[in-house]
Amino acid sequence: MRELVILFTFILWALGAKTAEVLAKSNTSDISIISEGVELKGTTEEPDSKKNFPVILLIAGSGPTDRNGNQPGLTNNSFKMLAHELALNGIASVRYDKRGIAQSYYEGFSNASVRFDHYVTDAVNWIKYLKENEKYSKVYVAGLSEGSLIGMLAAEQAGADGFISLNGPGRPADEIIMQQVSRPGTPENVIEEVKTLIAKVKAGETTREIPPYLMNLFNPDIQPYLKSWFRYNPATEIGKLSVPVLIIQGENDIQVKAEDADILFNGNQSAKKVLIPGMNHILKNAEKDFQLNYATYNNPELPVNDELIRELVLFI
Repeated sequence: MRELVILFTFILWALGAKTAEVLAKSNTSDISIISEGVELKGTTEEPDSKKNFPVILLIAGSGPTDRNGNQPGLTNNSFKMLAHELALNGIASVRYDKRGIAQSYYEGFSNASVRFDHYVTDAVNWIKYLKENEKYSKVYVAGLSEGSLIGMLAAEQAGADGFISLNGPGRPADEIIMQQVSRPGTPENVIEEVKTLIAKVKAGETTREIPPYLMNLFNPDIQPYLKSWFRYNPATEIGKLSVPVLIIQGENDIQVKAEDADILFNGNQSAKKVLIPGMNHILKNAEKDFQLNYATYNNPELPVNDELIRELVLFI
């Protein structure tokens, strides 16, 4: 009998190992579409399955963030890891470089020519492309940070099957900027300068008199983009969605606060809201301390949060 128990246990172990081996496989390939004459390049990662499966369009956050969640000088591979974990759970994904960024950069590109609505249109065209592919049973959209607002607008316009906000602001971008600038320790004159510049941008006044320490945020070339971004209120836009909505917010996010998830939920109370302890803005576990938290932005070995994966799989 003891030998039979040992043999049975071994068989279970072997079956478990074989199952894990099968689940650990995924298929990754390059992909691209043309949106308004611009070639957008991305990556698709799919389960190793012959059956139809759902797909998520992953939309990165603001700035020069590429499809993998990285920026020049900051490599964390958050989106790359997220896509792989989703594939292991039977969910395909497409992540892409936004126009003008990384491999979607094109000759003649200028920040001055980009508006927020261009990013929304590009996401709409990705959704339409995925919906036309018969191997995908459903098409979801998940946007991180700025990508949350892009995603909810695109999901509504293109008729996605569901939407997921990942650490998405609940307030207009100008209010978020003011919140981040107004942290303890910021000189009062800097706060006032930012407030004045935001007012000018919202009024459509392009100004070139920018203090050097605010040039990255208010470069004259991006002021028209900022104006096009400021006019949207995420709490209003999420309320227009009639499809299932999941709002996920990391409690240790140093860029977007937990109350933003509350604001989004108040805009769409049919949504599911999940606060994840320990998760930061780039979907990884981190301390609340600013320096320790920010250090994870350049740690490509740190995995994405486990509870995040469980919630996404449960939702889909």
